[in-house]
Amino acid sequence: MPPSSAAQSHYRVLSMNPFVSLSLVTTLLLSTAVGAQAPDVEPMVINGCGIWPHAQCRGVDLRHVNLSGKNLVGADFTGANLVRADLRGANLAGAIFDDADLTAARLNKLSAPAASFKRTRLIGADLEFARLFRADFTGADLAGANLEASRLGFALFVGANLTNTNLQEAKFVSVNLKDANLEGAFRLYTIFPGSFFEGCTGCPTDQ
Repeated sequence: MPPSSAAQSHYRVLSMNPFVSLSLVTTLLLSTAVGAQAPDVEPMVINGCGIWPHAQCRGVDLRHVNLSGKNLVGADFTGANLVRADLRGANLAGAIFDDADLTAARLNKLSAPAASFKRTRLIGADLEFARLFRADFTGADLAGANLEASRLGFALFVGANLTNTNLQEAKFVSVNLKDANLEGAFRLYTIFPGSFFEGCTGCPTDQ
């Protein structure tokens, strides 16, 4: 925001005075510009849930909210309702979503290493290009979810429901799929090197 007309006149008078240094005039101009800056944006709070790292949002209703690109490292969303929430590109490293509902949520390109999704409902969720190293999906329901090109190194899917999912080009590197169900999953160019399949239904038998 430019200085006011009164301030501009004051600076003109000062600058015409040979005894006033140029540095003083510059300092005054800069201080006015800084003072005219807009105030900081208030942190986002939704239904008592602060949208910031390590937030405590257990059981909170966050249906349809837009959290795309947010930094939610270590946040606790245990039992929260995130149906159709938008978390595209969010940083969810170490976040907890145990027993939460993420049905049809938009999770494209999110980063969630070591996040916990135990018993989470992810039916029809979109996890395309998600980075999920060491994430825990034990007992999660991912029926019909899209995990195309997701990176799942060392993740846990023990007892998870992955029926009718899109796993095209997903990378299940050293993943634990014990007792998981992959029936009807689309697995074009999907890889499972070093993964564990004991009791798994629909898992590949040639790897």
